[in-house]
Amino acid sequence: MLLTAQERLVLALDVDSLEKAEELVDKLSNYVGVFKIGSQLFTAEGPKVVEMVNQKGGKVFLDLKFHDIPNTVAGAAEAATELGVYIFDVHASGGAEMMRSAVEASKRISLTSGKRRSLILGVTILTSLNQEILEKELGITARVEEQVRRLAKLAQAAGLDGVTASSWEIAEIRKACGRDFIILTPGIRPAGKSFGDQKRIMTPQEAIKLGADFLVIGRPITEASDPVEATKKILKEMEGD
Repeated sequence: MLLTAQERLVLALDVDSLEKAEELVDKLSNYVGVFKIGSQLFTAEGPKVVEMVNQKGGKVFLDLKFHDIPNTVAGAAEAATELGVYIFDVHASGGAEMMRSAVEASKRISLTSGKRRSLILGVTILTSLNQEILEKELGITARVEEQVRRLAKLAQAAGLDGVTASSWEIAEIRKACGRDFIILTPGIRPAGKSFGDQKRIMTPQEAIKLGADFLVIGRPITEASDPVEATKKILKEMEGD
């Protein structure tokens, strides 16, 4: 995807109220391409927070990582598309049938409602996981890169638009799925910032050079004393300045 730095930047609205989210959207809508609404904020405030971002002209990534039986995920995909979200995600580990159900449901609602079909991404391996956790806790013996590639190929075959994956696996995904397959990368930390609870991270410039389409950044902006200035610095870093 040919996108500007601003269009690539996804701000994680990991706050606990509509008021806090609206304050960030008002401050940063001129600098951020997409606003990510995750489990904390959506559970606290529901669809009205999506409507707030849409009404202000922003784009929404609804990051609820749907993972259930195909019929249930299809219903969630219908609801997300009806809400007018730009992107939503499902766990690729839910299997091909589940992912196909999400795609078909989103297309169906788009046709009947006239709303744009949401981009659907498959979550591969969370950036809070590493090889040790994968093997010792989850019993998955494949290398992280191999498991991510397998799930990305499965997501592509099921009709998804792309995946969410660590920037460390971008090269593997590009080789397996091609240049037009969308890659959204969480676990991005500007140079010099704390890793927090992320295990597999990179800087914005590194991820862009590897071919990431969208970068998710949260705390380095939302916890900054001056979120606007922090965002401007990140945009410059993404542009290689």
